[in-house]
Amino acid sequence: MFPSLAHRPWQIFCRVYLQQRAPLSQRPTRLLRPCYGWQSGGGIHNLWFSLPDSRVASLACGQVQYYSTTGSGKDEPPVEADGTKPTDKVAAAQPSPEASDSKPQGLTKAETIQVKVRAVLKKREYGTKYTQNNFITAVRAMNEFCLKPSDLEQLRKIRRRSPHDDTEAFTVFLRSDVEAKALDVWGSQEALARERKLRKEVEREYQENIFRNQQLLKEYKDFWGNTKPRSGKRTTFLLGPGKVVMVAICINGLNFFFKLLAWVYTGSASMFSEAIHSLADTCNQALLALGISQSVRNPDAVHPYGFTNMRYIASLISGVGIFMMGAGLSWYHGIMGLLHPQPIESLLWAYCILAGSLVSEGATLLVAINEIKKSAHQQGISFYEYVMQSRDPSTNVVLLEDAAAVLGVVLAAGCMGLTSLTGNPYYDSLGSLGVGTLLGTVSAFLIYTNTEALLGRSIQAEHVQKLTEFLESDPAVRAIHDVKATDMGLSKVRFKAEVDFDGRVVTRSYLEKQDIEQILNDIQQVKTPEELENFMLKHGENIIDTLGAEVDRLEKELKQRNPEVRHVDLEIL
Repeated sequence: MFPSLAHRPWQIFCRVYLQQRAPLSQRPTRLLRPCYGWQSGGGIHNLWFSLPDSRVASLACGQVQYYSTTGSGKDEPPVEADGTKPTDKVAAAQPSPEASDSKPQGLTKAETIQVKVRAVLKKREYGTKYTQNNFITAVRAMNEFCLKPSDLEQLRKIRRRSPHDDTEAFTVFLRSDVEAKALDVWGSQEALARERKLRKEVEREYQENIFRNQQLLKEYKDFWGNTKPRSGKRTTFLLGPGKVVMVAICINGLNFFFKLLAWVYTGSASMFSEAIHSLADTCNQALLALGISQSVRNPDAVHPYGFTNMRYIASLISGVGIFMMGAGLSWYHGIMGLLHPQPIESLLWAYCILAGSLVSEGATLLVAINEIKKSAHQQGISFYEYVMQSRDPSTNVVLLEDAAAVLGVVLAAGCMGLTSLTGNPYYDSLGSLGVGTLLGTVSAFLIYTNTEALLGRSIQAEHVQKLTEFLESDPAVRAIHDVKATDMGLSKVRFKAEVDFDGRVVTRSYLEKQDIEQILNDIQQVKTPEELENFMLKHGENIIDTLGAEVDRLEKELKQRNPEVRHVDLEIL
């Protein structure tokens, strides 16, 4: 590849004397095991050895060429840990004087062999901590080292590929340059530490002032009225699941009020269970509204992946609340009715309120069903799969609560009708137990589905296969391993995989952007190992940057083709 490198400094010529094996009767008996040694002097190195079945032979080696990565270019061998050089060492097995003084006998032919030996690159020891090649952004340089923008203007600027999608490249600085500049500005590490501490105190006071100003601004707005335009967050809240939840809160609140009046007037256990059911639904849906409002918040430094799980957390707490308030109180009141039956007054008003509740709960149920159908159609899955996988926990809670409410109204009305016909209050108590069992089933389903969602479940296998095949179809990818695609909730997917890249394709991608004639000219100019090292380091670093650009390209294309994939982590194998 580099014809100009085939010069004398790259060669070691060895002269080996091959001797004919002596007859068995002439072999010395005192040479019982192999003996060998290494002698050095005047730039010529001799290796001699003797074997039990041959005479003494010798090997003459020329000067060995070494070079260092520091660019010194001195032909000096590496020094061992004890300070000696490899040419100063002699093998442990030494020959006897008689063997070394003996002359070769039976020598019939000597042959010279030329051996081309590769030059040795001295290994650089970086140590346990090496930060000379670390880059740092301007913001970190000013925050961590207390520098001004004018101080950074005097430092070397390096353009690097940006890790963010909105920018292609940004400017960084060498950390060693920033540290040296900080010492030049502040004089010592102690002075820099004092300045950092002082700035932290100033920042803390600034945050406290902001908090006080926010409190004053809130009081001012409360007094004069808030004229700030509506934010997009409220608009998002009133769409989709937020609209369903707000409608359910209003209807269930009214149902609770009228059912409570009917229970006070009639004393029916079934009506009490229905009133408690509506109260539990109202409280749980208020909790869902809080979860939805929190889930649309933007990510911050503490929560880099956002707050989408707040919907699952609110739904999980809602399921627990349904079990405790709805099922628990209904069972308690039904059991007490069986143990201590009470006479029931006229049930006319109770029937009227149950009929109104059936209409209102049915309307809310239809709103939830339509919302789930629309969302399931957008994601290309069935209504049943959407509900069972808890794709939208808030709407699921409203759907199941309203379905349980409609069934509960029918069950309560039937048990109350049996009580009116027979005059037996036990039927009414059994209706309360039935409503409690229905609520317990709904709460168990909500707890299970939301717990599964919070644990980080995988997306469908067909979808994972689709994403994997897209990556494997790229020419730069050899194979995809250790694929993990998890559902983050609200139709957001996090994809992680280890990628085995084709180095030849990546290198060709780099060469396509370069001037091949210029590279060929640079190759022909290489004469020494130091020049070769600089050439390889230059293009090797650029190829690594090209590999990083390939990773960014794959991540960007994966997100564009699959909008539900929000976070992609591709690791180089």
